Amino acid sequence: MSEHPSDGDLVAVRRAVYRPLRRGNALEDAVARLVQTIRLGVVAPGESLPPERELAASFGVSRDTVREAIRELADTGYLVPKRGRYGGTFVADPLPQPSDAGAVTSAQVDDVLGLRVVLETGAVRAAASRTLDAATRADLWTRHEAALPAGPEEYRRLDTLLHLAIAEAAGIPSLVALVAENRADVNAWLDTFPLMPRNIQHSGEQHERIVTAILAGRPDVAEAAMRDHLAGSEALLRGFLI
Repeated sequence: MSEHPSDGDLVAVRRAVYRPLRRGNALEDAVARLVQTIRLGVVAPGESLPPERELAASFGVSRDTVREAIRELADTGYLVPKRGRYGGTFVADPLPQPSDAGAVTSAQVDDVLGLRVVLETGAVRAAASRTLDAATRADLWTRHEAALPAGPEEYRRLDTLLHLAIAEAAGIPSLVALVAENRADVNAWLDTFPLMPRNIQHSGEQHERIVTAILAGRPDVAEAAMRDHLAGSEALLRGFLI
């Protein structure tokens, strides 16, 4: 945990974390931004977050999105909602201790996630540009559907299998090994914090857009959907790891 910022630094830090979110992954970005406020000490353990309406205005999102993000972090033990006259949303004290990911630097995250974008957007574009046989088309949709009802225990494995199926559909055999190696690095980091049910649901919706675009032979749409999907998990990784 970072040291609590001095009063002189706090205004700049607050301005940095309480700024509008990007469009497309509002829930994941809101979760990541709230984690940043905790990791940077903007809101210390035992202190309360700003009210939902203020967070929504600062982030440029709906109160429902802020409420969902708070609920996700409450479910994983980072926040504690309290009711009553002196209620609000408080940072847990003590904070939950994540699994040990080792010392992860910003440069390492940049490298792994940068490679992920290159590999997986390239894979989805190649897959959507090909004429896929019936078996490949059926496999993609089946793997997408298999991940939809999965709980936290099974989701990571089924999500990985779908992404590897997309790499296979690209028709470039060596690409599958590269995506698998990169995915292993990403999963090792993702496993250091709990899966969030609403994030799983959002990922499923994004998977459907990706697979639908591949099957429709629309590489531009497929690539854009994959970029949007990867940006969501990147926001969470950066929020929790660095």
